[in-house]
Amino acid sequence: MKLRSVSIGFALSWFAALACTDLSGTGSSTSVLSIQFDSLAAPSVVVGDTLRDTTGAVIIPVVHAFNFDGDEITSIPVRFQSPDSGVVVDSITGIIVGDSLRSTPARIVATVGTLQAIQRLDLTLRPDLAAGLHDRDSLSYSLLDTTLNVSPQLTIKLTHGVAPDDSVVKSYIVSFAIVSQSNPQLGTLINDAGKPSIVDTTDTNGVAGRSIRLHPLFITAPDDSIIVNATARYRGSEVSGSPVRLVLKVKPRS
Repeated sequence: MKLRSVSIGFALSWFAALACTDLSGTGSSTSVLSIQFDSLAAPSVVVGDTLRDTTGAVIIPVVHAFNFDGDEITSIPVRFQSPDSGVVVDSITGIIVGDSLRSTPARIVATVGTLQAIQRLDLTLRPDLAAGLHDRDSLSYSLLDTTLNVSPQLTIKLTHGVAPDDSVVKSYIVSFAIVSQSNPQLGTLINDAGKPSIVDTTDTNGVAGRSIRLHPLFITAPDDSIIVNATARYRGSEVSGSPVRLVLKVKPRS
């Protein structure tokens, strides 16, 4: 699965956009040298809704302006727009509303004077159901070869609508938490790069997942289990089916 990981509140892999230099007014403490458009706190906006974070709060885009000394300039007027279909952007507040699906992310443009910076935002459908996909697996661990102590991904799928007429929900944040293990240091959730990570973004198939790195020195019984909850939220409330219970059984390699 293609990974797009974000921190809680998300997220996630989306780097800040930095505008090119504006040489007008060189030397003035109030002259803008550059602007920085902070990463948006969600990878997508739901069609028919406003861009929100995982708590359900409306996301207000944040732009910083800097002078030639590198100091931030406050109270600089910022204007927002998008040249793309799929979103409507309030030019003053930057509040973003999704109005239709599109195959590629929409560009959100922030403008300060003659400077512009861009963030990109996917359009997605409202998540109606979270269900386990690869929700059970096992891992035969080794005390000598640590490369063998990483599980396959435990995954869930987000869908919109009711089967058989449902659709996948792409570019949506899912959080993962280990809720049961015999020792707090036994397992760690990781991403595809092997780094600790407790959030993932659904891929084009609506699937999100995390692997578990096992630390066998903390095994308390030869056969053990680690239980993970995977949760998706919409407007601050858990999506139906959340949390999804994922189980990894562990046993010594024979």
